[in-house]
Amino acid sequence: MTAGYEVEYTDVREVRGPLLVVGGVSGVGWDEFVRITLGSGERRHGLVLEVDHDLAVVQVLEDTAGMDPSGTRIAFAGTPLRIPVGTGWLGRICNGRGEPADGGPPVLGATYAAVGGTPINPVRREPPSEPVLTGVGAIDVLTTLVRGQKLPVFSAAGLPHLELAVQIAAQSSCAGEAFSVVFAGMGLTHPDASFVREGLAERSASGELVLLLNTADEPVIERLLTPRLALTIAEHLAFDEARHVLVVMTDMTAYAEALREVSAARGEIPARRAYPGYLYSDLASLYERCGRIRGRPGSVTVLPLLTMPAGDITHPVPDLTGYITEGQIVLSGEAHALGVYPPLDALGSLSRLMRKGAGPGRTREDHLDVAAQLVAALARARQVRELADLIGRPALSPADLRYLDLEHAWLTRFLAQRPDEHRPLDQALDRAWEVLHALPRSRLTMIPAALYDAHHDDGGPHP
Repeated sequence: MTAGYEVEYTDVREVRGPLLVVGGVSGVGWDEFVRITLGSGERRHGLVLEVDHDLAVVQVLEDTAGMDPSGTRIAFAGTPLRIPVGTGWLGRICNGRGEPADGGPPVLGATYAAVGGTPINPVRREPPSEPVLTGVGAIDVLTTLVRGQKLPVFSAAGLPHLELAVQIAAQSSCAGEAFSVVFAGMGLTHPDASFVREGLAERSASGELVLLLNTADEPVIERLLTPRLALTIAEHLAFDEARHVLVVMTDMTAYAEALREVSAARGEIPARRAYPGYLYSDLASLYERCGRIRGRPGSVTVLPLLTMPAGDITHPVPDLTGYITEGQIVLSGEAHALGVYPPLDALGSLSRLMRKGAGPGRTREDHLDVAAQLVAALARARQVRELADLIGRPALSPADLRYLDLEHAWLTRFLAQRPDEHRPLDQALDRAWEVLHALPRSRLTMIPAALYDAHHDDGGPHP
């Protein structure tokens, strides 16, 4: 980290949770990096949150435990927090502040970049147009992730969102092009952190992964820094090192809780459900750092995962996330109860940029038609299942029974996939055809005749 410390201040007036209030300051700016020296000589670090005349509010990146205001000295760097960037991060495991957690030396780089990042000029944004294949069949077929997209995963307590995050981070690729993954874990338990490290060990060993892990017992402030570090590293790998980078961030609800805690410590007026009024703009400052830049190589794709408290999709974190991002992948408690992994809710999930990155010339000619037909058939199957609950299965017509057969085939033949199974897109699409063949040709109205004839299984039902 670069800094130019000159003056030290000793007028620490208050220690309030993770915050310090420093008096008598001058020439201090917002987001400035801070060096904190305790009476024992121990050094900690912070960032300026607020400046009011000669008072500065500093958030401490480690913690304020054992900090005696009378013996604490504060020095301001004059610049925002900057970190070294480059390929030296690849293959490394660090904590949420970017400090090595793998026993290796500190990460070094030829250049430094501000952690706050720089917004991409909208005029220079290149529209997303190529897929990122995750190896998870249901996602690749129905909610295709596109390079430069921000596509969140909405989950709930007890659902395997962390397993899915690790699987996507371990398997994703960009058709043989230079590809890297930056995984930012926030508020993880130690068993979860160990699970992530083990699940991504192979990708880390191959030099394609940056792993930043903040555990639940580490300072809450660190959770606010972790995704910003991840995105800063990813931006350099993408736009300067010509890599396509997938940033997986979990759990964004833990991040929002940290933001709420700091807001309360600052004495700010709370907004909806006690979150700060700037929650929307703060989340947008993270999500909007993805994309592609015209004339520059590489791309940054963001996949944030968040748990919805009590499964409430109208909760502020998923609600605001939905306004900023381009679709959502929703996990289903009903499918999970049936023992299906990944428990994707096909009717609640959507990738708004899918048509930009899938179809002829990008994935496969039949991709978009098959995906649309499968979703339509599943919607009808859900209606039939609800009807069966009312009048009983024996009262259903033969055509309706076929929709129930299709739903069963969807769960067992298409959706079900092992957490360690990499399913190529061609195989996933072929399985989708097998599911659709549970219906007669007359019901597959979204499939062009030429495509149906090319993929029709003679053993399937006839019109």
